Amino acid sequence: MPAIVAVRVRGHARIRRDAVETMEMLRLHRPNHCVLLPQDETTKGMLQVVKDYVTWGEVGHETVARLLFHKGEVVGGARLTDSYVKDNSGHASILSLAKAVEKGEARLSDVKGLKPVLRLPPPRGGYRGAKISFVDGGALGYRGAEIDKLVDCMLPKPKGAK
Repeated sequence: MPAIVAVRVRGHARIRRDAVETMEMLRLHRPNHCVLLPQDETTKGMLQVVKDYVTWGEVGHETVARLLFHKGEVVGGARLTDSYVKDNSGHASILSLAKAVEKGEARLSDVKGLKPVLRLPPPRGGYRGAKISFVDGGALGYRGAEIDKLVDCMLPKPKGAK
């Protein structure tokens, strides 16, 4: 059962009150903020409430590991490292934590001091239609495994890649 990644696409103007409250519960306070969520009925219901403001999909452990490696922060602003994960959780490295999160055996809150929100830059090339659902060619709503492509556009390119 893969983890769900949710990314806020739209800003704060003209948002319904129930959507604002739900986004606060999901910790999606600003555009391009990203959270890893467990795949359960409560999460799916909350995402349906905010489907006009966020995009989400299931990701594998490789993407979770890349997110945590590049954008994971601990309290104080330092980057997340393998040694920090080993010292502050029951996992040996970021990759083992990512595999456990993918299987639903762990959460990011298991690592003491890890911030739950991953602050991402805007995607290279921008969002395609920030007011249109993904099914209709835009950026909002459920996108399944295609979320990997969006996350890749928001993370730094590997060295040597064009």
